[in-house]
Parts: sequence; structure tokens; C-alpha cells
Amino acid sequence: MLYQLHEMQRALLTPFASFADASAQLFSNPFSPLAYTPVSRRIAAGYELLYRLGKDYEKPAWDLPTTLIDGVEVPVTESNAVQKPFCNLVHFERGAVHRSVGKGAGAVRKDPKVLLVAPLSGHHATLLRDTVRALLPAHDVYVTDWVDARMVPASAGPFHLDDYVLYVRDFIRELGPDVHVISVCQPTVPVLAAISLMSTENDPALPRTMIMMGGPIDPRKSPTQVNTLATTKPYSWFENQLIHRVPPRFPGAGRKVYPGFLQHAGFVAMNTDRHAKSHYDFYLDLIKGDDEDAELHRKFYDEYNAVLDMPAEYYLDTIKTVFQEARLPQGTWDVAGQRVTPGDISSVALLTIEGELDDISGSGQTQAAQDLCSGIPAANKEHFTAKDCGHYGIFSGRRWRTIIEPKIAAFIRQHERPST
Repeated sequence: MLYQLHEMQRALLTPFASFADASAQLFSNPFSPLAYTPVSRRIAAGYELLYRLGKDYEKPAWDLPTTLIDGVEVPVTESNAVQKPFCNLVHFERGAVHRSVGKGAGAVRKDPKVLLVAPLSGHHATLLRDTVRALLPAHDVYVTDWVDARMVPASAGPFHLDDYVLYVRDFIRELGPDVHVISVCQPTVPVLAAISLMSTENDPALPRTMIMMGGPIDPRKSPTQVNTLATTKPYSWFENQLIHRVPPRFPGAGRKVYPGFLQHAGFVAMNTDRHAKSHYDFYLDLIKGDDEDAELHRKFYDEYNAVLDMPAEYYLDTIKTVFQEARLPQGTWDVAGQRVTPGDISSVALLTIEGELDDISGSGQTQAAQDLCSGIPAANKEHFTAKDCGHYGIFSGRRWRTIIEPKIAAFIRQHERPST
């Protein structure tokens, strides 16, 4: 019933948001005489703030039409390499490098193939846009683009955490044995499980490397507010309070989900003061005419406020298996009837990355993979802690671009298969 009430609220707010948007334009457009009244900027700023607080946020576009390779701009084409009911494997295919002279002119450069596994934890995969942008110049990038569960017909069946693991395994097999797998936050757990299963089976499609960033491999280490919530509430609380059915107007009508709007409320509640200050600063920037800072605010919240519904089965499995029972580090997790044994991994190089100031996955949670993967030789394992870096900073922003991405690129090339 809560989901239906939320949709009613959205329907009521939509005309008010549209009115606020039109009014903001009326008091700011240079062709409008009202834009030249003494308090026009304040009025326009107030209306735009109301509009952004009341509007509905859809999934943003990737918006990565080009990349630079050795200083040469090349086109990037986005396509679905694999389509599954709950996830599309998106390929960012780079065009040929056109130079007037020099080696490789007019050719598509052969760079390491990377599978970037995006989180299924509330936001769309486009949250990793900056991650993809930094990888594109020197890598052939594929990304898991998870589908909003409310858009998946109930006839597609349920989606469990085990299904996530098997999806990842399928994607690795699709891309072949020379792929490098990067997982950001939540997917570090299912990615480690998938590669563990493949190692146990001596799968010929095993990847070259696995790079794990800011994820809850062992959430018992340095527990954060996220970990505490998951472990202090009983499983029944999550099942009874957070799970709702998709309303009739969506393709997934009747499907049980953890709604995106509830997740978003939780995100905001974790840092209420910070978000309130950000919106007030946005209002002041509009009044001052500081268009650059105002646009940065718009871009951030266009992404941050765009959320998706998660399948109920997957969400509840994650709460129980990953956080409450910590089955991965305990060695008690079975996927599709097979025990997940990270110690069986021997031929895949491992790099773990943590942010010193990460308040989502605490210190040591990702590094725990180093001990679990006891079969990997020490020479093929590496850990890095990014100083003065929070959770989002390890995959987005200046530190990601200047410190972390170069380290990942060097690690990948260190473990590339020698050319023949």
C-alpha cells in the first residue's frame, strides 16, 4: 500500500513541479521582462529549488560519446552485448584512432578487456560514469547495467543473490579468459563468489585479474552505520517493513521489491545536514549567478536522486547472507548447491582497494579478500588504501582519476597475457 501512496503523491506533485519549473524560467529567461525585476534572481532561485525538490528523477544517460586515446578524440558507441531480464551488459565500443601519420593510424586499438560490475544497491549503473570515463582511453570497457525491478515483468520470475552470482559468471564466460573484472562496492561479494565457483570447476574462462573496491567482503570488520542497521534489526523487520509490491502502472506490476524511494530516503537520512546545506548553497549560487557551481549541483543530484527498485529476494538474501550471517568469510555459503571457496582461486591476480574515510564499507572489509584467497601467490596479490578518500571517492572524482585509476591500469597490464 505504501508504494501506491507514494505514486499518488508523485502524481500530485508533478503539476506543482512543472509550475515551479515554468516560473523559474519566467523569472530567469533573458527574453522575459520579469527577469529584469529587482528580485527576479531570488524568485527564480526559489522556484528552481522547489522544482528540483519536487520533480521525478529518471535514469540518466551515460553521455559518453567520445574518449581521448593518445590525445586523439575517438567516437564511443554504446550497445548491449548481452541482454538478460534483470541486467544488460553494456559495451562501450571505441572507434578507430585517426591520425595523419604514425603507427596505428586508422585502427581500433587493442587494449585490455574490462568487465566493470556495477552495484545493484539503489542507484543506476550510470553512477559509475566517471569510472567508465577514466577507463575508456586505455581499456575495452563492458558494464553491468542493472534493470529497475519495477520494469521487469513478474513472468520473468524471482531474482536472488545466487542469480546475481550466476549472471556475473555468465558475463565473464561471454567475454573470455583474458578479461579483467572490476567490482565496486556491493558486487565485490558476488564477484568473488562467481570466480570462486569457476576456480573450483577449473573453468577455462577464468579472468586474468579481479579488482575489488570498497565492498563488504567481511562486514564484521570496522562495521559502519550500514552494517549496524543490517545486523541490529531482525530479518523479519526488513521483510515486513521494506518490501512492497509494484503498482499496476509498471511492467513489473505485482513484483515484490525494495522500492527505490525508500532507499533514497535512507541515503538522505544518513547525511541530512550535508544535503540541506548543499541545497541551500545551490540556492545562494543561483542568486549570485554562479552558474558553474549550480550546474555541478544539478549534475550530482540528477544522478543521486535517480534510484531503482531492487528485487525483494535479492535484497533480503543480501541482508541475511552478506551482513547478518557473513557466510562468505565464514565459509558457509552455497550457491546453486556448490560451496563458495575463495581458497580455490590460484590463477587470478587480486587487487583490493579501500578508501581511508569510507563510511559505507569500513576499513579491512575489502582487504579481507586477501586472506580468503589463500591460493593466490603473494606476488599476485596487492592492497591499496587511498588516503583522505571516502566511499564515492574511490571510483569518482579527482583522487579516482589521478591516483586510483592509474594504479588499476598498471595492475591490469602487469597481469596481461603475454602477446604471441
